[in-house]
Amino acid sequence: MSNLKKINIDGIEVEVDGAMTIIQAAEAAGVEIPRFCYHERLSIAGNCRMCLVEVVGGPPKPAASCAMQVRDLRPGPNGEAPVVKTTSPMVKKAREGVMEFLLINHPLDCPICDQGGECDLQDQAMAYGVDFSRYREPKRASDELNLGPLVKTAMTRCISCTRCVRFTSEVAGITQMGQTGRGEDSEITSYLNMTLDSNLQGNIIDLCPVGALTSKPYAFTARPWELTKTESIDVMDALGSNIRIDTKGREVMRILPRNHDGVNEEWISDKTRFIWDGLRRQRLDVPYVRENGRLRKATWGEALEKAAAAMKGRKTVGLVGDLASVEATYSLKQLIESLGGKVEARTDGARLPIGNRSAYVGNARIEDIDAAKSVLIIGSNPRVEAPVLNARIRKAWTLGANVALIGEAVDLTYDYAHLGADRAALEAHAGSDLSALQDKGAVVIIGQGALNEADGAAVLAQAMKICEASGAKLLVLHTAASRVGAMDVGAVTEGGLVAATEGAEVIYNLGADEVEIAPGPFVIYQGSHGDRGANRADIILPGAAWTEENGLFVNTEGRPQLALRAGFAPGEAKENWAILRALSAEVGAQLPWDSLAALRSALVAAHPHLGRIDEPAENEWQALEILPLGKASFRNVIKDFYLTNPVARASQVMAELSAMAKARQSAPLAAE
Repeated sequence: MSNLKKINIDGIEVEVDGAMTIIQAAEAAGVEIPRFCYHERLSIAGNCRMCLVEVVGGPPKPAASCAMQVRDLRPGPNGEAPVVKTTSPMVKKAREGVMEFLLINHPLDCPICDQGGECDLQDQAMAYGVDFSRYREPKRASDELNLGPLVKTAMTRCISCTRCVRFTSEVAGITQMGQTGRGEDSEITSYLNMTLDSNLQGNIIDLCPVGALTSKPYAFTARPWELTKTESIDVMDALGSNIRIDTKGREVMRILPRNHDGVNEEWISDKTRFIWDGLRRQRLDVPYVRENGRLRKATWGEALEKAAAAMKGRKTVGLVGDLASVEATYSLKQLIESLGGKVEARTDGARLPIGNRSAYVGNARIEDIDAAKSVLIIGSNPRVEAPVLNARIRKAWTLGANVALIGEAVDLTYDYAHLGADRAALEAHAGSDLSALQDKGAVVIIGQGALNEADGAAVLAQAMKICEASGAKLLVLHTAASRVGAMDVGAVTEGGLVAATEGAEVIYNLGADEVEIAPGPFVIYQGSHGDRGANRADIILPGAAWTEENGLFVNTEGRPQLALRAGFAPGEAKENWAILRALSAEVGAQLPWDSLAALRSALVAAHPHLGRIDEPAENEWQALEILPLGKASFRNVIKDFYLTNPVARASQVMAELSAMAKARQSAPLAAE
């Protein structure tokens, strides 16, 4: 029996799933219904009443379209499709009344409100409200909340839509916000005046339809119509969240999420959202050369000449950092290998197999998690490694999925079966009967903490064995945005980091700040920030950050995505591929391209799947050889979520959040 139902909305007849609400059916018909509390990714509250419509033949009063399903509507007298009107006099009067009520206590402070210019209340008051109010009593006021250093509150503006409460409890998995009081005394608050303990909390800024919750670091700095908006990709983790970078002049003012159902839905982590102040500090804007133990400023000509002289005739190794684009990585590989050197991208020592994409990417898509009935996590803490992915696992859990973890027992914001913390637990699980999981859309997620130990290849082989026995799909959860792209173009050496750097005389460091380079080799550092890599360097070549150049990034599921330039690099800093192209001419091994377009043509010719933007390639399954496992327990790879890369370490906001997280962990417990 078909579940499709016909419905007539303002004379437009559409056939929709009977479980859809009227507001969803209206979107399918292209009819706009105003709303404040309704959000398609949150549960239905039905408390703002802005979405009232008239149901013909139904109740003699307006109905809330967000809470009434199409299948509950009564057909016409001759079996016609039920009729809904969204522009009738009854609806118009109801909306005007609702808007008048919403504005009773709302302060008229639009000129000083950060939401001005992109405020749902402003837009809907203009479109559906009236130009007068019959209310003459004084307005009430509410105390501001302290939710921490990220979210600025002005609770007098709050219209109690409860979107923030529903997001924090349903998606972020924390229980610190709620509504207290009744009637005029009701207000959204945080229990016991707690600050929010979640690395997804910034999303409530986007969700708030009025100016009650705004961005604290961005406060009073710009208006939306002053900003240039650029669609790009996030590199703070390997998920590849779709973002929009808003710039004013040369400065990045804020970063917002873009909707992509296959990757990040419409959420981003707090590190992604608030990292932008790190793009201004500690920047490398001129080349440097080390003389007599001290770095001094140099011209590009001098720096490139000295770098070329150091590389000629000596054993050179290229290291690829976590934030490098595919184009820069490919350029480095071509240059270093033409000089007889080696390149290595697995700077954390991850035992990822070369050439086997089903083993270093897996064969699962991120959206497969939604429908999974079973999720197994091995050696990972997705809450800090990929907070948006963790929210997706939580969504599957709320829909009934069973989640199991082999690794450190941590708070993931949802319940899971802890199968053990060591290799023995993994081996026992791989050896058990897993046939009951067949056809349940199971997903196995393996983290870098399981792969960067000495027996990483054996751990990965066991994970693939579990997938074969249970019919599960494998997702390798990377932590470095550049890693999958670098593996795809072959910027790796047989034997890993140790084999690549053995006997190296010159190390060309392309933004690898998470690796310690021992004394001895001559180091050329190319990157955007004065961090650990620049501190060890003998020559510094200032490169653009990911917001300052066009670049290709491949996310953890193997989906190539384009990051577009939002601004220009400071000072004399150049695009990364261009630096390598200029250096290649100095060394006498000139790279065969003079533009980014020519470089991309060569890249796609060598690796055709990288030309299919936003399409994860189907990876042919190649099982790994089962090897003996070690005895150690799994250790999660990220110790401080807020300070994982040079941009984050340059950010004052991230430093404050990191200090707060440490203080929260070490807070003394009261005696019972």
